Amino acid sequence: MKNVVKLKKGVFLKTILTLFIAIFMSTAIAQPRLPTDIVDTAIGAGDFKTLVTALTAANLVETLKSPGPFTVFAPSDSAFAKLPTGTVEALLNNIPLLTKILTYHVVAGECSADELLARRTVQTVQGQSVSVKEKISGKVTYVYVNNSKVEDTIFVKNGVIHVIDTVLMPK
Repeated sequence: MKNVVKLKKGVFLKTILTLFIAIFMSTAIAQPRLPTDIVDTAIGAGDFKTLVTALTAANLVETLKSPGPFTVFAPSDSAFAKLPTGTVEALLNNIPLLTKILTYHVVAGECSADELLARRTVQTVQGQSVSVKEKISGKVTYVYVNNSKVEDTIFVKNGVIHVIDTVLMPK
């Protein structure tokens, strides 16, 4: 009987130790999260001036400052610069089309890059879906949303921002 009790204590201690290690490791590898929301993070980063201007024009700032959570595929200023000359100005004068394009960059809920890859397609707030794939170059895996490369991922208090190198265009 004593051996049974010792075995149970041993199993119990191993279980506690395993749980402690699992909790410690998950905390150690958890993504750091900024205390700011999506919009304030974009403003603070300084590389999303065009995006913030467009969000303001389309009256989407308050939505992306709300608790969410949201996943935003955020084109950098250099992504907007790839558009043909005059495109951004034309979109700023066509709010319905601008809103359609911007909401095509937003997913309800928070999706890390791994979650996006597992799902392969995600529906945007605009209504259409985007495809997600990975491309491997040597030992580096890159995530692509449609044909736009995810250059960085930033976890914020109301979701996640995936910085992309090309503006996504709905069909």
